[in-house]
Amino acid sequence: MKLAWVIRYVPDAMATARFYGEAFGLTQRFAGGEDFIAMETGATVLAFCREGFVTSGMGLDFAPTRPGARPPGEEIGFEVEDVPAAHARALAAGALEVLAPVEKPWGQTVSYLRDPNGALVELCTAITA
Repeated sequence: MKLAWVIRYVPDAMATARFYGEAFGLTQRFAGGEDFIAMETGATVLAFCREGFVTSGMGLDFAPTRPGARPPGEEIGFEVEDVPAAHARALAAGALEVLAPVEKPWGQTVSYLRDPNGALVELCTAITA
């Protein structure tokens, strides 16, 4: 078994995909109209689906992620070589800073942001053993 994709339910899939392209350099892999956009991230696909498509089309109910609310107990993590540069790029694209880049005691550099929908995003260097 392998993790194939993660889907975030968002108010506007197109706007969210544009943000992730500008902020993190992701490219579009597949689009199902304006309701579903899949982004290329390497081994796993990160996709965005319009909330109304899911709630009306499939009858699912969930707690939406919003910028003014507490973030959900999950994060989207991107491994990058230069955390400060990636962090600055995300801020310039409209991300909100949660934690500026910091080096952890084990040598990894990390930072935390929130995307325009309120999702928590971690930028980090690779963990070396």
